[in-house]
Amino acid sequence: MRRLGRAEGAEIAEAALVLPLVFMFLLGIVWFGRAFQIYATITQAAQQGAILAARPTCATCGNTPRTNTQVQDAVYAITDTASLNRALIAQDPPATLPVDCPPPAPPLTCSPSGVSITICRGVLLNSPSSLAQCGVIVSFKYPFQFYFPFTSVNFQTITLRAYAQTRMEN
Repeated sequence: MRRLGRAEGAEIAEAALVLPLVFMFLLGIVWFGRAFQIYATITQAAQQGAILAARPTCATCGNTPRTNTQVQDAVYAITDTASLNRALIAQDPPATLPVDCPPPAPPLTCSPSGVSITICRGVLLNSPSSLAQCGVIVSFKYPFQFYFPFTSVNFQTITLRAYAQTRMEN
């Protein structure tokens, strides 16, 4: 009987030591999974925004580009499905200044005011020595805050960046 009582006490003590670590590990998986889901969502939103910005409004209207507000609304439509806060989306200009596409492409316009995403139009997407591919770049950033108690990453914010480019149709 005495051995049986000691064994149960040891098992309870081991469980008391191991279970918090297991729960912390599972909580970490959940929060890193959420960060990855947000990153995938904003990347998809940037891709759809770039596709919309590169295409004309209609096939028979000429080459009238979409407005920056229309592109921003397309991005918001995707981020809203993942319950992301629109107010946290911020402009994120490209690290290097894009190169202007040669004529007859539209002139380079970048970093519009009044929208929360960066839209660069008339950008040279490949090296100037090859056949020029003109396009659009859409980029923005979104902050993500970890809730991971009892660790050094608790309440730390990381910035997730979305960047997409696509060529314009002639």
